[in-house]
Amino acid sequence: MFQDEARFGRISDHRRCWAPLPIRPVVGHQVVREYIYALTAVSPHDGRLACLIMPWVDAETMSIFLAHTAQTFPDEFCLMILDGAGWHHAGDLRVPENMALIFLPPYSPELNPVEHLWAYLRTHAMGNTAFHSLDQVQNVLASGLRDLDQQPELVHAMTNFNWLNTICLTLN
Repeated sequence: MFQDEARFGRISDHRRCWAPLPIRPVVGHQVVREYIYALTAVSPHDGRLACLIMPWVDAETMSIFLAHTAQTFPDEFCLMILDGAGWHHAGDLRVPENMALIFLPPYSPELNPVEHLWAYLRTHAMGNTAFHSLDQVQNVLASGLRDLDQQPELVHAMTNFNWLNTICLTLN
């Protein structure tokens, strides 16, 4: 599994959009510095997800997320591949027994398939929207994550990079 977290908030995210000629689309714009964080783990092989929306990220919220992921996949040993964020290395991070952490090389977000999920959500769920509250951001984000969770074929297509099929792991 691959894991990543992303910040979503009330700062507008302008995206291209279509409109019939001669209409020029009008999109609201705002800069409000209020944020929430989505933590997601994806199994590229079958497109299954584990997701949580949290008010911030630190070792405690990461521990909660890892426990949630372990409960989502209770009969499987999860080899969790993640980047090198500080809370991933924290001394008080609690890693469930059915999970091991492996870290990606520094400065290599292109290796993490979860980045494609963030791009999809920013375009299809969050783009061109001026949110009136952080609760609205949370509701739209939760709806977008729920939609992805219900479409494992789409998630698989976005995240199952060719190089992943060449990896052969032996765990002792």
